Amino acid sequence: MLEFIDLEGIEEVLHTKWKQIRVNIVAPLLRVAVLICLIMTLMIFVEKVFAGLVCLVVKVFKLKPEKRYRWEPMRPETSDLEIGVLSYPMVLIQIPMYNEKEVYKLSIRAVCNLDWPSDRMIIQVLDDSTDPVVKDLVGLECKIWKSRGLRINHEVRNNRKGYKAGALKDGMLHYSVKDCEYVAIFDADFQPESDFLKRTVPFLIHNPEIALVQTRWKFVNANECMMTRMQEMSLDYHFKIEQEAGSSAFSFFGFNGTAGVWRISTISDAGGWKDRTTVEDMDLAIRSSLDGCKFVYVGDVKVKCELPSTFKAFQYQQHRWSCGPANLFKKMILEIIANKKVSTWKKTHLIYNFFFIGKIAAHTSTYIFYCIVIPLSVLIPEAEIPLWGVAYIPIIITLLKSVGTPSSFHLVIPWVLFENVMSLHRIKAATTGLLDVGRVNEWIVTTKLGDGSKTKSSMEVIVKNAKDLRDAKVIEPLLGDYKKPQHRTWQSRFHLSELWMGVFMFTAGFYDVAYTKKGYFIYLFMQSCAFFIIGFDFIGTSIKTY
Repeated sequence: MLEFIDLEGIEEVLHTKWKQIRVNIVAPLLRVAVLICLIMTLMIFVEKVFAGLVCLVVKVFKLKPEKRYRWEPMRPETSDLEIGVLSYPMVLIQIPMYNEKEVYKLSIRAVCNLDWPSDRMIIQVLDDSTDPVVKDLVGLECKIWKSRGLRINHEVRNNRKGYKAGALKDGMLHYSVKDCEYVAIFDADFQPESDFLKRTVPFLIHNPEIALVQTRWKFVNANECMMTRMQEMSLDYHFKIEQEAGSSAFSFFGFNGTAGVWRISTISDAGGWKDRTTVEDMDLAIRSSLDGCKFVYVGDVKVKCELPSTFKAFQYQQHRWSCGPANLFKKMILEIIANKKVSTWKKTHLIYNFFFIGKIAAHTSTYIFYCIVIPLSVLIPEAEIPLWGVAYIPIIITLLKSVGTPSSFHLVIPWVLFENVMSLHRIKAATTGLLDVGRVNEWIVTTKLGDGSKTKSSMEVIVKNAKDLRDAKVIEPLLGDYKKPQHRTWQSRFHLSELWMGVFMFTAGFYDVAYTKKGYFIYLFMQSCAFFIIGFDFIGTSIKTY
């Protein structure tokens, strides 16, 4: 005869064992994690305060770049070649692109309308497109502008070796570039104002120690959806605070890959473009800085561009922006330490402020502290987090980071929740970069929508231009039947990582309400909602695939 099983006794034993494990093993480990996260939070806090103070000093004392460096306006273009056109240096302009059907005309048109003598600039459209229709359209656009007297070349490669870095490197090898002193780089969706070169090149002409002039991005679709508004907040802080502080205090910041002008000789001296990571722009900036060069950020010069408005495009972009720097840090740390050309102070800034705090600790602390440690501290009540660490310091950091976009201050809370969700992707990408595994060198061009209202009539205008130039090979594909929209399957709408995190945060919030009563449930429920919203892909715009 089976003996009666004492379920209550078993439950009590299991509860006792779990409490012993929780108190003696789990709680001490969690306390260590709390301590590490608090230290990183304080490090980030100090860095944000320092950057904010530098920018405050710059603003109060009006220490604009024109005041810190010599800057003189370009001479007017006159018939006297000695004092007119020939006083303008030769400038190379590179526009790298890859299947940029929606936006290729934007950058080409803007660059061709720059207020600079046409015989003193060479335009290279570095087209790695694999779509023959797009490639023909880009070539046609270049022919149109060449027929108007511009020195514009449509450069096509047989392969995508090195991706953007490879295209830029190959472009520099052309014979026509040998007379150029400076190179301006614009991605396909960037639209510089006509006075861009006249406001940036003088810094390079009159200050031989300056290698790079970086300008600010201005977003044409910031108000398209909530996701683009929150991207604007993050990037405005990056430009207005981080880049301004780096330029003013250290004459260094990471090149953003576009909307900047380089001194060509410094690119060569630093070893040229390298494709060892997906952040070739940052790679070149670090190597140039280690050669003793200075960078200047000119925030008053703004270049219009487009933010990714679909979550998939934004996700791919953030993977590259997080994985690449971590991978570069791994590959360059010994090179930075061994460098003899720059001061220990600058090397410390590169390793600690720029790489460790900005590219690693920020992602690590955000995800582990706010998405793992805080909810675990609810489930493991023996682990306490001081109020200053869980509330005061994070609030101050958030306020400091929100000053870049005052008009969006009312979006601070959803912005913080969104950034916490994205930290999941960023920490995965940074880990991939540090370990040099998986998708470490994956380069997926950020999808750009351009004028989403483009109609058949506008395409007919392009076809008419093609007929005028007798470029028959462009016409046939454009007149073909368009494919019907392909709608996404319901399975593709789910992001499982975010959904599981949403369940975890919600469970912790419910446990806090029912048992622990630490008061974290409001944050935990809001954060779980943010994970669910993104997990079910209810963010960004939705586009049809043709």
